[in-house]
Amino acid sequence: MEIQLKNDERIDQLMQYDLEIIQSPSVFSFSLDAVLLGDFAKVPKHNRAKIVDLCSGNGAVALMLSQKTKSKIIALELQDRLVDMAQRSIQLNHLESQVEMIHGDVNEATTHIKKDSVDVLTCNPPYFIVSDASRKNPNEHLAIARHELHLTLRELMTVSAGLLKTKGKAYFVHRPERFLEIMDEMRAVDLAPKRIRFVYPKPDKEANMILIEGIKQGKETGLKILPPLYVFDDNGEYFPEVRRMIYGNE
Repeated sequence: MEIQLKNDERIDQLMQYDLEIIQSPSVFSFSLDAVLLGDFAKVPKHNRAKIVDLCSGNGAVALMLSQKTKSKIIALELQDRLVDMAQRSIQLNHLESQVEMIHGDVNEATTHIKKDSVDVLTCNPPYFIVSDASRKNPNEHLAIARHELHLTLRELMTVSAGLLKTKGKAYFVHRPERFLEIMDEMRAVDLAPKRIRFVYPKPDKEANMILIEGIKQGKETGLKILPPLYVFDDNGEYFPEVRRMIYGNE
């Protein structure tokens, strides 16, 4: 079956996973945060789990997770253009029987996914609080993906906790400047933060990303702050750990 590409679309490689993904510079391309989240999330290898990826974009994280488990993955995305790109990427990789892409609003996720039914949930959400500038962003696709125009942090945590089973796990990638707010919103819905990793562009720079694992109705004790993850060395080359996440074991 031949996959049709639209005007400015291209096919890129998800190299570590030997997958292909449809991207568009003007609509949406996944970035390093998706790769880090796909690697950070722990999913069972068996085929009995229910795995959900919220704010799925063009499906990058869902595609990555499909290579780490035999379980089915449901991906939810608000923007129909991105859903269409993701669905064609799923077909491109012959994953139709494992990955299901749903066009829907995260706030209405329980109309598609049963409450208290999910074992593992991932989300690369909009990072930025809405401002006048974000409302005026000329690229609507990017504005929705990056700014809380349709989904706030509080709404995300409420929906995530509602979907997860007791002791189900949630994985998020976000921005360090909102760390305290994220912790407050997680704890407010009984999502206990369990593992946290700060990501730094270089060893001498401030962190610019954060990876978080939470457990629904988990114990308040036992939080682990993992070693820092540095992306680039002084020569602008990827550190070996990040290189492995992107390219696999070469």
